[in-house]
Amino acid sequence: MRSMRLPAQRPWSLADSYDFISTFLGRSIFKRAPALPYQVTKSYERAFSTTYAPARYCIRNYRPSKQALISQRNQRRWFHDYFTTHLPSSSLHPDSRSTGPHHKLPRSASTPHTPGSNRSPAAAPPMIGTSRELTVVRIPLRSAKHHFGVSVSRGTRTYNEDTYQAGTLEIPAFAKRAPVSLSRSGAKANAGGATSADSASGDPQVFYFGVFDGHGGNECSDFLREELHNYVESAAGSFELPSSLKKRRKDGDSNEPVSGESEGQEDAASKAPPSGRAKAIELEKSLIAEWKTTVGGYFRRFRPEYFEHLSSSNDDSSSKPISIETVLMYAFLKADLDFISAQARKPDPNDTNTDKPLNADDILGEPARRATNDRIGGPTRFAGGSTASVAMISTPSPTPFWHPASPSALVVAHVGDTRILLCETSTGLAKPMTTNHHPSSPIEGGRLRRYAATFVTDSFGEERMSGLANTRAFGDMRSKRIGVSAEPEIRRIEIGPAEYSFMVLVSDGVSGTLSDQEIVDVVKEAKTPEQGAQDVVGFATEVSKEGDNATCLVVRLGGWERRMEGGMGSMGTKEVRDYKKRDAMDPRRGRT
Repeated sequence: MRSMRLPAQRPWSLADSYDFISTFLGRSIFKRAPALPYQVTKSYERAFSTTYAPARYCIRNYRPSKQALISQRNQRRWFHDYFTTHLPSSSLHPDSRSTGPHHKLPRSASTPHTPGSNRSPAAAPPMIGTSRELTVVRIPLRSAKHHFGVSVSRGTRTYNEDTYQAGTLEIPAFAKRAPVSLSRSGAKANAGGATSADSASGDPQVFYFGVFDGHGGNECSDFLREELHNYVESAAGSFELPSSLKKRRKDGDSNEPVSGESEGQEDAASKAPPSGRAKAIELEKSLIAEWKTTVGGYFRRFRPEYFEHLSSSNDDSSSKPISIETVLMYAFLKADLDFISAQARKPDPNDTNTDKPLNADDILGEPARRATNDRIGGPTRFAGGSTASVAMISTPSPTPFWHPASPSALVVAHVGDTRILLCETSTGLAKPMTTNHHPSSPIEGGRLRRYAATFVTDSFGEERMSGLANTRAFGDMRSKRIGVSAEPEIRRIEIGPAEYSFMVLVSDGVSGTLSDQEIVDVVKEAKTPEQGAQDVVGFATEVSKEGDNATCLVVRLGGWERRMEGGMGSMGTKEVRDYKKRDAMDPRRGRT
């Protein structure tokens, strides 16, 4: 018995504390991504045993492999809030193809001029005729003050429920192709050796701008800011959205004229049903069926616009490819369904019958982390919602849409009372691209009259439905059955070179105080889009009586340099704006 004496236990040291902390942190980090194939060894199993085992020998063995780190990095593509372009190399890094200046140095090597009857030919520099070396660069939109500007203010509120998003999408282009007679061949376009800064799909980049106005909280508006563009990209991939710039001929130059026989073959091929049409129809039917079973009510007879399977069989739409409008309709409805479904599965904070232990969501051994599979919204049910206005711009060539000679296509998807405006270069007038989805709208009243019998008028004379000012919105799960849907109002417009000066996206904190023309005239007086957005928000906040959250995005278009030429410039609403400013500064003005 004396030979079986236990060894003396050593005292707990600082090194043991560090080992314990490193073991705990190592397990927490690797448990956050259980889908990754980590290397679990025998020492990892010993970490859970009751016997004494030094933790520093266990951490070294279950580090993730290089393939696991790559898969983790590629698992989720972050939003591209930048655009890529080509810039010529600077003077600090001269072109490698240039052979130097064409003149002779030093001066002693030059020859005097000898007059003669014939003129000597001018010496051309060797670098003429070759393009400079170009470098692909990423320019964040928030740093491009001369092309994009944004300003946000919470007004007199203690919170800010407005959000916005700006960047590029990885989807095929939807702009119209340039006519064959006006387009240059691919060989001539790339004669200088320069390449275009296209997206990953090979098409020119598609720019994405959105403004979201939440109500009842910022959970829904934050969700749209972070996830709506992902739904658009995912829907474009699932529907196999074709590119409008896809070359018809695989051999030779696509811009060359083709014979009559080849044209007939191409027409027959274009009329054939696309490969992704059957899959798109199944996705549309599945989405509508899910709306019927999950919500019901208004959605039992719901017929979304632009859905392919709802078109008549005699229509020629069966031979048309999937359009960007179909993708946007599906993306908006899918995002709204996922949001309200996630909220329905969460506990209601106002439910007094909820009996749940405080540690129900705790993870054994890690009380600092909460086990939740829902990343949509907060931990409790969110009954509010959000409006949304999204603008997407596509160009038929790598030339950006703000170039004065570049045409483009603009697609707007709108839900609620946020607004998107265009400023015409020739007239200087504001052209609204959206309409407010209020119960007082004739279109919305006709759409909901047979479903919603709860139209009321508040003390300010405004009609409301189920207590809401908007008849279309994301979220608002308690009003979905009576028709408060997120089916977007989609509008498309083809923009000619320098046809419009700029585009403005504003929330109702701006449009509820200023008219469309006043917003446009304020931007005209600014030197940059960044300054224009700040001036609009500052002026709207100053003259507003409600003090609502205000957000403004200004996007430069081809006619920006001529924004003051059309019509009366910015003088058309000058007197009205000055009067509003004087009235706001009047100390006798009664504010509510």
